[in-house]
Amino acid sequence: MRDAEHGATSPKASRLVIKPLSCSIIGETQIVYISPDTLAYKIYKKGQTKERLNCKYAFNEAYNKELNKQDLRIVGVDDNGDARIVELSDHRYFMATLFLPQSSSSAEKPHPLIVEYLNAAKVFQGMKREVEIMI
Repeated sequence: MRDAEHGATSPKASRLVIKPLSCSIIGETQIVYISPDTLAYKIYKKGQTKERLNCKYAFNEAYNKELNKQDLRIVGVDDNGDARIVELSDHRYFMATLFLPQSSSSAEKPHPLIVEYLNAAKVFQGMKREVEIMI
């Protein structure tokens, strides 16, 4: 999206794609509904999850249609339909969340997004080594 701005860095911009919330949702737990046929759905192995939020900003829903026409798609939303997970559809692992997976992760029960991120990094490292060997 051209001229997209973030409310934290350009609060007076005309095209605030990431806008400040009217009230903070730091520490709240919300249900996130995950679209089928997405990487997030494959990772969670279910259509919804509870996540702890930690933010003062949100994706500006006025740009939902425009965003979904791009390769970056909204694939997880809360009860209000606000974006919570986005994915880059033509990338093997690119995902962004408006929650912090690490806040509900532990050594005994690691968060599935963190586990899959580490698995993707391991696969990528192996692919990189194959390319180096071929050169």
